[in-house]
Amino acid sequence: MPKVSIKSDFKERDAAIAINSYTTVLRRPRVPHEVFATYWRDVHGPLCARIPGLAWYVQHHFDREQDAHLWPMIDGIAPFPDYELDGGVEIGFATAEDQAAFNDASHILFADEQNMFAATVAYALPDGSRTFVDRMPDPIPNGDDGIDRIHVHFGAAGKDAAAFGKCIIGLAQTLAADDAVLKLRLHLPDRYDNAEPAPPAPMVDHLVPPERELIAVMEIAFETPLSRRAFFSTDAFGNAAQSLKRHIACASAFAVSGVYTYVRDKQLTLAGLRGSRQAQLVERLGANNQIAPDVWELMLTGRP
Repeated sequence: MPKVSIKSDFKERDAAIAINSYTTVLRRPRVPHEVFATYWRDVHGPLCARIPGLAWYVQHHFDREQDAHLWPMIDGIAPFPDYELDGGVEIGFATAEDQAAFNDASHILFADEQNMFAATVAYALPDGSRTFVDRMPDPIPNGDDGIDRIHVHFGAAGKDAAAFGKCIIGLAQTLAADDAVLKLRLHLPDRYDNAEPAPPAPMVDHLVPPERELIAVMEIAFETPLSRRAFFSTDAFGNAAQSLKRHIACASAFAVSGVYTYVRDKQLTLAGLRGSRQAQLVERLGANNQIAPDVWELMLTGRP
C-alpha cells in the first residue's frame, strides 16, 4: 500500500468515532525507554484492545531525540514549562453506550498503567476529534512509515474556551489547505479538571498545572522534515501565525516515532490481537496462515 495518495483524501473514515479522548503519557523515569515502548506496544496495547466497547485505539509514540525545529518559535508564545512526554493515545467510541461498557471494564486496563507510566492525563473529547485532511491510504498504521509526523500541543492564553477553539480551528483550516500538509487531525478537548483526575489509574499522576488545563492538540504530517521547514517559511503560515498570541500562550511540539493501531471501526487489528511487533513479523514474512479465520478464532477465544 502506498504511503501517500496525492489525489485522495481519507478524512471521512474517522467520522464514525463520535466520542474520543486524547491521553498524554510519560514513562516512569527508571524504566528504560526500549522496555517501556515494548511493554506499551506488545503487552499493554493488546490488553486495552480487548476491553469491550472500543471503536478506536491508537498509540502515538514520541521520540525525545528530536530536531530543534519541529515547530517555529512565534513571538509571544512560549513552550510549556517542564513538559516532557513519551506519547499520546486516542481511545474512541461510536456511542455513549459503548463508552459506558468500556468504563465498566476499564479497571483491568488502568491497573496496568503503573507498570510503565509515571503520569497519564486523559483529555475528554465528548464530540470527538476532527480530521481536516488525510492523504494516508493505510487506515491501520503499525510502526514508522517514514512520514514526518509531529503532535503540537497548544495552551490557551486565557479562560475563553470558545475564542481559543475558534483560533485553533482557523489555524487548522489554514494548515490543512496547503498541499505540503499530508494529514491534520485536531483534538480540541474539554477543559481538564484536576478535581476529577482521569484516567482513574492507581499509582499514576494525573494532575496538570494551570497552563495545561485548556489545551488543543494537532497531529500534523509532512512528507519530510525538509518539506515541514519549507512550509513554516511560507507567507501562508507566517500570516496565520501573526494573530495566534492573542489566544495561545504556549506551544510545544513532539516528534512521532511510530503510530500503532489496535482497534479500528470496532474491529481488532492484527496488532490488537497479537501485539505490534508480532504483527510486523507476520507481515514481513507474509505468514498468511497467521491471519486465517481459524487461527484468528483460536488466538481470540482459546478454542480451535
